[in-house]
Amino acid sequence: MIGHGFMGAAHSQGWRVAPRFFDLPAEPVMQVIVGRSAESTAASAQKWGWEESSTDWREVIARDDIDVIDIVTPGDTHAEIAIAALDAGKHVLCEKPLANTVAEAEAMHEAAERAAARGIRSMVGFTYRRVPATTFARDLVASGRIGEIRQVRAEYLQDWLADAEAPLTWRLKKEHAGSGALGDIGAHAIDLVEYITGQSLESVSGIIETLVKERPVLGEGAGLSGTAGEGRGEVTVDDIALFNARLSSGALASFEATRFRTGRKNALRIEVSGSLGAIAFDLERLNELEYYDATQDGLEQGFRRILVTEHDHPYLNVWWPTGHGLGYEHGFSHQVHDFVGAISVGVQPRPSFADGLHVQRVLDAVERSSDAGSVWTPTAG
Repeated sequence: MIGHGFMGAAHSQGWRVAPRFFDLPAEPVMQVIVGRSAESTAASAQKWGWEESSTDWREVIARDDIDVIDIVTPGDTHAEIAIAALDAGKHVLCEKPLANTVAEAEAMHEAAERAAARGIRSMVGFTYRRVPATTFARDLVASGRIGEIRQVRAEYLQDWLADAEAPLTWRLKKEHAGSGALGDIGAHAIDLVEYITGQSLESVSGIIETLVKERPVLGEGAGLSGTAGEGRGEVTVDDIALFNARLSSGALASFEATRFRTGRKNALRIEVSGSLGAIAFDLERLNELEYYDATQDGLEQGFRRILVTEHDHPYLNVWWPTGHGLGYEHGFSHQVHDFVGAISVGVQPRPSFADGLHVQRVLDAVERSSDAGSVWTPTAG
């Protein structure tokens, strides 16, 4: 695994726990973790259960005893690492968004296509697909339970930047993060809407805005802030993204991604309305799915709560007794289950680098639409 911050902890949990609950067709060995600082990387290795640590990802990729590369670094390094790993014959799991630009994502997709011809697999880490409630929502839509999709509303709401004096981290610098709320959390909303509906976003009209233009810089050694020491630095990414989209069926969708929605901590909310019913999901209540059956008698209609904890629900047959909920970290174990399973049987795991490239094109189209005054902009390459 290359990188060892917040996502490093989450992915390590997935690699460590998945083989202890699922009967995987291959046994993952947590061999080596890579970071920039020898001391902090070694500490992460010991804490999370990796056998070795390194500061040289190129040397690790060249090793014959490494089969899989898991990339959890900031977006500006994804393309270089992933392409090198795929060309070296390693299976690759890469965190979202796939890259910082469409050009980088296209190069990664091309490398994945070359590697696939040799049986090498690649996947993007959109883990919210693997929350049991969202997978179940996808199944309900695919089975026709809500009929023809007419309208979708998607929001990803956080408030961790609402304080204008919060420090300038790497996530607020375009050269490292690519974009702000749009790519960091909006990408999740885009992918999840497409996953649940089985449709793609074909055109968008949007606006993005940076609400706080400058922030205090972090002290030296505090991470990828782009600057060190006292003073203030420029925020070069968006704080909020609002856009409308047209799905491949012609249905309309609205999206909001913000890290300024005061009082919302991690609210990824998806509502899909159809001719026969509707479904609604909120990540802050991730063990629940709301379902509305419009075919019922009018006196009985209303959204009802489905507690998605039954063993017949997706992924849940290996976990706890009915009614005992799962948490944020379980999606990463489900990700390992699906990734290892796909590699073992020689099929392409989803979401693929092609899926990641498509999301990157949507993000780019939203930015271009905003720059042009919110004009409708196609997402196709």
